[in-house]
Amino acid sequence: MKLIVQPDAGMPPIVTAIKQARKSIDILIFRLDRGEIARALCAAVGRGVVVRALTAHTNRGGEKNLRKLEMQLLDGGVTVSRTADDLVRYHGKMMIVDGRVLHVYGFNFTGLDIGKSRSFGVITKNHRLVQEAAKLFEADFNRQPYSAGYERFVVSPENARDRLARFIKGARRQLLIYDPKVTDDAMLQILVAKVKAGVDVRIIGRVEAKWNLKGEKLGRRLHVRTIIRDGSRAFVGSQSLRKLELEKRREVGVIVDDPKVVRQMIAVFEGDWAATDTGKKAAKKELAAAS
Repeated sequence: MKLIVQPDAGMPPIVTAIKQARKSIDILIFRLDRGEIARALCAAVGRGVVVRALTAHTNRGGEKNLRKLEMQLLDGGVTVSRTADDLVRYHGKMMIVDGRVLHVYGFNFTGLDIGKSRSFGVITKNHRLVQEAAKLFEADFNRQPYSAGYERFVVSPENARDRLARFIKGARRQLLIYDPKVTDDAMLQILVAKVKAGVDVRIIGRVEAKWNLKGEKLGRRLHVRTIIRDGSRAFVGSQSLRKLELEKRREVGVIVDDPKVVRQMIAVFEGDWAATDTGKKAAKKELAAAS
């Protein structure tokens, strides 16, 4: 498994992966304004790769661009399907290459997300994750029902609430969280209970004020949802801990237990945390105590 860190990684490995594909590419697209990605998909078709793109039926303020992108891909020989309109939004970001490599991203394929936003992505060859992702893609591509299977593959609205609640409840020592907007009452109740139980809960992002659980502001745009538990497991995906994204939208994430990847996430989080107001205050206290 590999971790992608944005914006530090620059252009993510998606273009390289598309160029290296030999048989097939299945990709979910919510937003895309990076022309090199669209061109790489069309070029893949030209060398005999079967490329299928599933585009969102809508996104805020981007209808015209979505339809333009669809036409570009169709002109390039890509098989394009549009998601159903049964959910408020289809917000997942995912790609499957040659039926054996899965990419799951917290970021969209846009200049803003790739170049200026804190986000993560993971690349895995885990057979069960790839298999479950392929099942979801087929269901959504053909507008058929999806039934959640593998528990490490987290999909809203099918299993995300249950899986993420259980994941958070399993914390014994620490929860490090990136989330642009934490507002779900049930999830916040669990987090508050964890704080009372002595778990170190740190959140970078916004938290609904009534819970008296502070979220720290990041010095750059935040566009990932990540929960790192006890230094050994992590969730990475597109769903925030808020009701809309848990119950009304298609969101995709994975639970990671690769030690190297989890350590990398922790290192990035700790670096970002050190730059927050609380992190700076803690550093000053430590310095004063040492002097």
